[in-house]
Amino acid sequence: MRKVSIKHMNNAHTDWLRALDFYKEEIGILKGRLTEIAGKNTAPDVMRQVEHYENQFAIQRDNIERLAHDTRTNVGSAAEELKKSPEGYIDATLLTSHNTLEQRFRQEEKTIHELRHEFNDFAAEWM
Repeated sequence: MRKVSIKHMNNAHTDWLRALDFYKEEIGILKGRLTEIAGKNTAPDVMRQVEHYENQFAIQRDNIERLAHDTRTNVGSAAEELKKSPEGYIDATLLTSHNTLEQRFRQEEKTIHELRHEFNDFAAEWM
């Protein structure tokens, strides 16, 4: 069975978890700006957009929390596997899980960037 070094995965997991924490904080900041916009603009069109962004922020926050949980679970699985292999290698099946997490992280990162850009355009118009 093919084995993979744990160092490869550990650095990536750490980077992802830090980035997810940052995005979670950023969503909180954006929500604060959204509240400010809602307080200053009560037009129906603006309020529809406010509701849209409230929903998007909630969805992305949930996605971030789920992805962080799954990443931590993968870290735990790798740690258990590492106990069985003191040479510092894990089973390649964990690498498959890692690669899936990486794809999810990259997609979430892209979604957050797009949402931030879209929201900043909206905020620039109404602040």
